[in-house]
Amino acid sequence: MTFLNSPFSSQFQYSKIEFSFGTYFFLDHFIISELNDGIHFNWEKVQEVIDAIISHYGENAKIGYISNRVHSYSIEPQLWIDFFKKHNFVAAISIVAYNDINFKNAALEKHFSKVSLEGYPTLKEAINWMLQFK
Repeated sequence: MTFLNSPFSSQFQYSKIEFSFGTYFFLDHFIISELNDGIHFNWEKVQEVIDAIISHYGENAKIGYISNRVHSYSIEPQLWIDFFKKHNFVAAISIVAYNDINFKNAALEKHFSKVSLEGYPTLKEAINWMLQFK
């Protein structure tokens, strides 16, 4: 379920940012990403998102990140290592996995993360988990 089609889009205030590769929703304490079908998420795209995050939240923010994987795309798990070498504003990560492949990818990505990373089968569970870090 996409964020806009969920009841949460009317329960939270957010800013919506559309990139050529996906849509991001910036809420008070966390971000929800929904990447487009078939894209390859690489460092160039990560840097675009980082710039938008810093512009919105500031350089010293501590936020959560929810990857709502409603579409199929590829990502390099190494990106998390590169990200954490340069940035420390993500406090927790949740991956919403709608199929077995996404759950396996989340388990793999967990090994590359320096913060708590959990996989959930629904956006509701991911948001509820993220709210505990407020």
